[in-house]
Amino acid sequence: MPKFCFGSPPPPPPPLSSSRGPAPPPPPPPAASPRRVSAVRAGAAMAGPHPSLEVLGGGRDLFLPALTTLGRPYPAFPVVGWNRHVETIFASFFRSLPDVRLRRECLRTRDGGAVALDWVSGDDRSVPPDAPVLILLPGLTGGSGDSYVRHMLVRARSKGWRVVVFNSRGCGDSPVTTPQFYSASFTGDLRQVVAHVGDRYPKANVYAVGWSLGANILVRYLGEESHTCPLSGAVSLCNPFNLVIADEDFRKGFNNIYDKALARSLRQIFKKHLLLFEDMGGEYNITLAANAKTVKEFDEGLTRVSFGFKSADEYYANSSSSDTIKHVCKPLLCIQAANDPIAPARGIPLEDIKENPNCLLIVTPKGGHLGWAAGAGAPLGAPWTDPVVMDFLDHLERRVSQPGASLSKDEDRKQDTENLHCLEV
Repeated sequence: MPKFCFGSPPPPPPPLSSSRGPAPPPPPPPAASPRRVSAVRAGAAMAGPHPSLEVLGGGRDLFLPALTTLGRPYPAFPVVGWNRHVETIFASFFRSLPDVRLRRECLRTRDGGAVALDWVSGDDRSVPPDAPVLILLPGLTGGSGDSYVRHMLVRARSKGWRVVVFNSRGCGDSPVTTPQFYSASFTGDLRQVVAHVGDRYPKANVYAVGWSLGANILVRYLGEESHTCPLSGAVSLCNPFNLVIADEDFRKGFNNIYDKALARSLRQIFKKHLLLFEDMGGEYNITLAANAKTVKEFDEGLTRVSFGFKSADEYYANSSSSDTIKHVCKPLLCIQAANDPIAPARGIPLEDIKENPNCLLIVTPKGGHLGWAAGAGAPLGAPWTDPVVMDFLDHLERRVSQPGASLSKDEDRKQDTENLHCLEV
């Protein structure tokens, strides 16, 4: 378009004569109000994440403004946070365990199995029925007694959320009633749990947080459900993503310590329910599973057969959440540690996360596996990730709860089928 000129600027005023004295100084600029200063500072802090953090994803511009703590450097705790193995082991053995009274509900699955849902005792009376619900999925052999699960539970509960821990078959003393445990590829139990929670609290929005293998199962579920997923948002932490790569690294060097420890936990769970498996024929190798020295031996003897795979390698190749994350259509925050010994950074599906408008990835320079001994709670308190997770979830809940911001669940499903990348925030 042509530029229109509305006349030349007026000539400058003539200089004052020396007889009239020097010109008076210009008036000082008005002082900025404290409120404006705070706003400017907040805007500067929101300009971007600190260089110590790697933050990317198709949903970066949408979600990043809500995560104001990312403007500060990652504060690895001295000594503990300087070595990935020290941090991983320290957090596992020495992190504090919040005291929470839980009420257990056993949910019968469609195949006759059972999972255990641990709710906070008294919440039915003290938490309103439309309060958001958070489902927690622990890692391999983990349950509601794990410290990282308890800390997340306490923080969410302090924000007014209703929280329930999903203990998979055999985990957290969950009963085993059929000759089948759970696996990285099996999302049927989670699907039933989400439906059960949604039916129980129809006025509430439902979210989920998963760690390690629980994160892999959660992201696979999100990808499988895609635009019909009933969750309003989710968080994945320490996700191994690519199980083939994770298996390769799991059997190297010091990682053998973790491999043997997890195999021991699997054996203990299995032996409690050995009678259920005694008469299993076919390709089951009960002796190998009962005496497994590594997680792969256990998977070869039991898991891969239970879920129809020809080998443990085929099981890993077909159970990775890195294959399904591109189909995720609900808000998803992924947090990984660059030095995680069990969930290697090279397995993160970076390109799929960058291209998915519903995903945000944060990679911290330190943290180990389920460690993150940093921040205000370090070294014995809550992981560094907990405030970030709650900032993300609170942001989603505020957006969903705004009048006119979200459709009803039935209308959501109808619109989602018409739009693959419908973002419910």
